[in-house]
Amino acid sequence: MRKKLFTVIDPDLEGNKLNYAYDFLMMATIVTSLVPLAFKETNSIFHWINIITVSIFIFDYLFRLSMADFLLKKSAASFFIYPFTPMAVIDLLSILPSVSILGSGFRILKVFRLMRTLRVLHVFKFLRYSKSFDIISGVFKKQRKVLSAVATLACGYVMISALVVFNVEPESFDTFFDAVYWATISLTTVGYGDIYPVTTVGRIVTMFSSVFGIAIIALPSGVITAGYLSEVNKSKSDDKNENKEKEE
Repeated sequence: MRKKLFTVIDPDLEGNKLNYAYDFLMMATIVTSLVPLAFKETNSIFHWINIITVSIFIFDYLFRLSMADFLLKKSAASFFIYPFTPMAVIDLLSILPSVSILGSGFRILKVFRLMRTLRVLHVFKFLRYSKSFDIISGVFKKQRKVLSAVATLACGYVMISALVVFNVEPESFDTFFDAVYWATISLTTVGYGDIYPVTTVGRIVTMFSSVFGIAIIALPSGVITAGYLSEVNKSKSDDKNENKEKEE
């Protein structure tokens, strides 16, 4: 019985109508749950939307937890490991803000309203229910070493640029964090203009930072694009092979 129920959420099962229907239901629920976040005021409709969608999320979380041994394939240990997996953590964090038993009677408890923001994590649940993200996740898995190297290079470049400009032009940056902030927006070529060097030396540092920043930002874009095209071609090739096998 449990094995049959598992086919509803089996991520490796293709062409199962119940699997597709369940994915569609969860994606529709995720979209619906985000609607109240687009409004400042609340009403009874939004209240019921929250109750219904969170109830579905709780059921989904418990359902997946009960199938943890099939999902992780680690026998009884799966039930203890599953709650700490990335997607399970996202599921739990997206549920908690809506099931808080804290009332609004005490002013200090208003700080817990910040947990409302965690409902945005519902968006990340798309990664589970949308098959389209399998290709993207495959790209990041295969290119993780290269992307990690680029990320390390970018972080190092930001810190070095921040140290240089902070010492070259200390009057323009009150704290080292301000220099890091400036280096980051220069690296990404955003350039908000709220913090900027005013001396000649500081501007020269900015020019070099911007030029090299473009090169660093371009690296992951090329890696991801190449990896994506490779995964798409592989997917098409697999589909052709499957079609040939069916025809034979």
